[in-house]
Amino acid sequence: MKLLILGFAALLATGSAFADTQSSAPIIHDKDSAYVHLDVAKVLGETDISQKCGVVPAQLSYLDHQNRQHELDYLVQGSGCTNDH
Repeated sequence: MKLLILGFAALLATGSAFADTQSSAPIIHDKDSAYVHLDVAKVLGETDISQKCGVVPAQLSYLDHQNRQHELDYLVQGSGCTNDH
């Protein structure tokens, strides 16, 4: 019985080690709030706000440390306002 359990555990461990999670995993959409903990390992892209003025929607696309892709939608003050005092 112990041999059967060990064999089953080894099979599960081998299968998960060779699983391709990136191609079949959906993109995770994070919710914007004041205290969001972001696990950012690599930034894939972000919204260019250099030509925007006022509060505009922006998006951050990144990979976490488990190589899962996330997208975070949020509001930000654009940096392209020419009449700032």
